[in-house]
Amino acid sequence: MSFLNDLFIGLDATKQEDLQERLDIVEHKIKFMDKMPVALLDVRNNPSYYLSEEIALAGGMIESDIMSAAFIIYYQPGKTLTDLMREVPSVLNEDWQAVKNNRIILLNDDVDRERSAENAVSLIEDMAEML
Repeated sequence: MSFLNDLFIGLDATKQEDLQERLDIVEHKIKFMDKMPVALLDVRNNPSYYLSEEIALAGGMIESDIMSAAFIIYYQPGKTLTDLMREVPSVLNEDWQAVKNNRIILLNDDVDRERSAENAVSLIEDMAEML
């Protein structure tokens, strides 16, 4: 959670407490669930570890073997959801477990959105819901 600690610096105590409570709720919800194997890929199917801490806090574990991944998250800095919807279908492999089970997640890069504690916690909450 070190990256979150860095983001929490400078926030007032009430805001920190609110965000920590939201993280605690996610942690409680996933406490007894198995960690889901997740492959994080760019639009060329190259593995990425950019969001690995967020995925772990949301109940996932980074899986480097795409064939074993229960979920595949496509994320690439600078790519919008429209870009991903246009590019990803052509690189999907029907033999992948995540494709067979329709567990493909396209994660929009909102380039105008700053990396803040609020945004990181929201992303973790959203990922936990999807996984």
